[in-house]
Amino acid sequence: MKHGASRREESERLHARARAFARAFEEGRAPPEAFDALACDLARFQAAYVPGYARLCSARALDPATFRRAADAPAVPQEAFKLARVFAFDDGDATATFRTSGTTGAARGVHAMRTTETYDLASVAFARHTLTRGLPARVPVLVLGPAPRELPDASLAHMIARFVEVFGEPASEEETYFVTDGVLDLEALDRRVARLVVEERNGVLVMATSFALVHVLDALGDATFPMPRGTRVMHTGGYKGRSRELDPAELRRDVARAFGVGEADIACEYGMTELTSQFYEAVLVDPAAPHGVYLEPPWARVVPVDPETLAPVAGGEVGVARIEDLMNVDSAFCVLASDRVRSAGPGRFELLGRARGAPPRGCSIAIDDMLSSGVA
Repeated sequence: MKHGASRREESERLHARARAFARAFEEGRAPPEAFDALACDLARFQAAYVPGYARLCSARALDPATFRRAADAPAVPQEAFKLARVFAFDDGDATATFRTSGTTGAARGVHAMRTTETYDLASVAFARHTLTRGLPARVPVLVLGPAPRELPDASLAHMIARFVEVFGEPASEEETYFVTDGVLDLEALDRRVARLVVEERNGVLVMATSFALVHVLDALGDATFPMPRGTRVMHTGGYKGRSRELDPAELRRDVARAFGVGEADIACEYGMTELTSQFYEAVLVDPAAPHGVYLEPPWARVVPVDPETLAPVAGGEVGVARIEDLMNVDSAFCVLASDRVRSAGPGRFELLGRARGAPPRGCSIAIDDMLSSGVA
């Protein structure tokens, strides 16, 4: 194992290459290099400095030096972030540590980051192309969630705070975040929206978790809560037992009715703590696209793979998500999730929900391989 300054320097070089993808995208240029070239260099770096990933490669009799395509490198199961140390730096070098949500006492996945600069650049670049496309450069932002100080280890809170800073008009915390200590302040939200309507604002960004939207709908009942013209709603995340669950189409229909917006102005974000990149429903840039189809940024791919063999499935078939994320420099460039997906054409995939039951067999074997010499 290499250690010391060379590891830090190599990480810095890889981060610079990853950020170059996001900058090129923002500037309308082609990617600065081949996806596979950076993917393979990331896999080699992670095999050198993440012991669990080195064991995973060894168990598959794979030599990272021979990798030529991203597909050559094994994926790290999402569950491994709960069980192993999946980062390529010393504990004291983490500037942010994000944790998955979970029930009390349950193991939580951990994604430590040596720097959040790459995360911030990539998330803003892709959101500007999708989430805020067609909106004014600065708009009122309403967050149906807590301020980041209440959730310092939540990657979603970090991302939303960055969006508030970059895309939002100057506003107080009380005018932006409407959940405090787990309680949604519907009256404060009503006052803020009423002022925006009186001002005849055109363009508002609402960001919420799915379960927060359900709480709003339950509180409203049959009443409506008309938003200003040009309002766009982003929702993300599941329910995790915090509210009743709604089918995505039903949630979208009910939110459209309650807020007085079109269903095409309501879009879901797909992401996870273990990733650095996000994906947005294609309807944001293509009104003809069906809901449930997501766009990939040039630096991330979602590959449907067989849940047992982990080999890519034939075009149009359903598999579990192998997510290749070039922004995951210091952790795992490739993460294996339990979400069921299907290719929807170049740069797009259809999200079909979680695989039910135990983790797919291929994921379980990969976890065993990573932990074959004990947790580290």
